[in-house]
Amino acid sequence: MLYNIDMNLLSEVTEIQGVGPKTATALNKYGFYTIKDLIYYFPRSYEDYKKTTKISDLTPGKVIIRGKIRNLKTQYTRRRNFNITTGEVYDETGAVKAIWYNQPYRSKTFKENQTYFFTGNFDFKYNHYQLTSPTTVLADDIYETDHENSGFQPIYPAKGSYKSIWFKRMFQNLRNEIAIVPDLLPIVKPGLRADALFNIHFPDSFDDVEKAKEYLAYEEIFELILASRLNKNENSKLRAEPLKFNAKNTKELVNALPFQLTNAQRLAAWDILKDLEKATPMNRLLQGDVGSGKTVVSALAIYQCFKAGKQSALLAPTAILATQHAKTLKNLLGPLGVKVELLIGATKKKDDLKARIKSGEIDVVVGTHAIITDDTVFSDLAFAIIDEQHRFGVMQRQKLLLKTGDKTTAPHLLAMTATPIPRSLQLTIFGDLSVSTISELPKGRTPIKTKILNETEMKEQLYPVLNQKMKDKEQIYWICKLIEETGRSEASNVKKEADKLKMKFPKAKIEFLHGKMKTDEKDEIMNRFKDGKIDILVSTTVVEVGVDVPNATQIVIMDAESFGLAQLHQLRGRVGRGTKPSNCFLITSGDTPPSQRLSELEKSTNGFYLAEVDLKLRGPGEIYGQLQHGVMNLKIASLTDTKTISKAQKDVEVFLQNPDNMIKCKELMSEIKKYQQLTTLN
Repeated sequence: MLYNIDMNLLSEVTEIQGVGPKTATALNKYGFYTIKDLIYYFPRSYEDYKKTTKISDLTPGKVIIRGKIRNLKTQYTRRRNFNITTGEVYDETGAVKAIWYNQPYRSKTFKENQTYFFTGNFDFKYNHYQLTSPTTVLADDIYETDHENSGFQPIYPAKGSYKSIWFKRMFQNLRNEIAIVPDLLPIVKPGLRADALFNIHFPDSFDDVEKAKEYLAYEEIFELILASRLNKNENSKLRAEPLKFNAKNTKELVNALPFQLTNAQRLAAWDILKDLEKATPMNRLLQGDVGSGKTVVSALAIYQCFKAGKQSALLAPTAILATQHAKTLKNLLGPLGVKVELLIGATKKKDDLKARIKSGEIDVVVGTHAIITDDTVFSDLAFAIIDEQHRFGVMQRQKLLLKTGDKTTAPHLLAMTATPIPRSLQLTIFGDLSVSTISELPKGRTPIKTKILNETEMKEQLYPVLNQKMKDKEQIYWICKLIEETGRSEASNVKKEADKLKMKFPKAKIEFLHGKMKTDEKDEIMNRFKDGKIDILVSTTVVEVGVDVPNATQIVIMDAESFGLAQLHQLRGRVGRGTKPSNCFLITSGDTPPSQRLSELEKSTNGFYLAEVDLKLRGPGEIYGQLQHGVMNLKIASLTDTKTISKAQKDVEVFLQNPDNMIKCKELMSEIKKYQQLTTLN
């Protein structure tokens, strides 16, 4: 027995026998603070080392060979700029060449008199058969940790110097404790947790693993849904200032618009305007594809707030975007008497502006982080809008939400995003939010054509198009990735790309933009581009969310495979902002066929469809990065598993019917606090 059975799983790892202060410090570095953190560190894969193949019986495909290795050597190839390590794997029936690319340490890893398991692909390359980049494990390590000699072994991801074998030894030491881990969901799923954790670490077959994953996935989804439901319940207890709807006022603004609202905009606006009338704070997400007109919908809500005699604030992630929003709102609302002001780092006479905000003279404040500094005080803030809300941390949002001037109330909150939220995420992570969707683009928008080109095709299929577009006085975005593999800086990367383009288009006005520039400098360049003084703007993804340039009709994205699908869709949305036909060119390198990600982008401009595809391809953590202000760290569950989500939703409803359940499930509620921080907007 390594630790007292009454010990809480949330006890520190130092409670485990053999884990001293030095090891604990190292484990903490990798996120292992508690015994539970370790037990919930799951294998990345499994291998059945009883299913080995003799070298004389090898056929193409994945194989496991039990043998030794000799004749190891590493050579550097200047033409390809990498190392090649080769060796000869042999058993009693024969030998086969093994090769590793850019893994020079391999030549020092092996001892020629020891037996290993080599797992990899046996295939025909460069005129001979070889074992390509096999993973290896010392046979003695397998026998040491192989319970009952089944040969079916978990493979754990390495963490620094802690390799898979270290974790296997640790879990062998904790074997008895894992078998009797107390239930996390005793009310809902009694008796299943210990079996699942035991079978994920000590399975005898893939069937054991699948059964374990089924429960553990359910556990994660249950926690997410419960957290979002509790957030929703907490939000319903708060008080907000009711902002009365007046049809005459709304018609006044709608009639003053220089365009007609789409049906989707009308429906979304109606959801929001009704919410603003309530005495509990609105907590709504407005999602709409790039260019769908979310700002106009927010203007209708701001006008209702203005007519109620209250202030509004709009928080944007960048100065460029804040400036754009401020200009749009001034144009829409200014003629109706609404005073809109911009507050960003570069704003002049800040003290004077903040005094006017505090006095209530300013009706709408649009800005960046300058809005949430301690010395920005509102007279009567009743409505807060956060654009691209997943880019802000919880502390930033809460600072804005605490600026009502009355500690007993919270402002109505509208979060806006151009990154469509897949339905499964709406049911789990964003379950505490009401969601409105603008599913159509304004009339007059021309669809963007997307084309994948290899670098070798650019001369014939890209450059002539760009030359013609510039003759037609249209403008071009040229996007390059942040930092090249050579380690060249962001600044030098865009500068070099701009220099190349100047050679190809000597008559064009070409400038570059990157994130390391000062805000004033970036804004100046973007304004010059908007004013038509730049033909080609070479940039990093700093333009992903930025100012509208209707005359920019072409976007070229270099190294397109290095960007995520959601980001590529956002970048593509920089063009197609006007009525002229627009193109997006995705440039790839090498001979490899385009990925599914690029192929899906080429055939669809529907952001909602692409969001679902992206979720399936990459998972929520990668799509949203630091989702909200925490890391989305689902170890087993898939948010495309609608069956598990549906089951967990029903069980959460039953669970919440009895308040005593939350008292009985102490460990569960401790975990829920973490997820509540992850999912909440308030």
